[in-house]
Amino acid sequence: MQGELNILENKLAQLVQLTKRMRAENHQLRQDLAEALSHARQCDDKIESAKSRLERILAKLPDEKS
Repeated sequence: MQGELNILENKLAQLVQLTKRMRAENHQLRQDLAEALSHARQCDDKIESAKSRLERILAKLPDEKS
């Protein structure tokens, strides 16, 4: 009986450690995702800014005559 309890206690301790590691990993993944989303938004903003500048430049060019 005592041996079974010791085995159960060890398994429970392993489960607790695994849960802690998974929570830490989950936290890190959430941070990484937030950073990636922020970077993607910055890239989108830069693309929109470049698009606007190009549209303004194109609008200033003379029309092609066929």
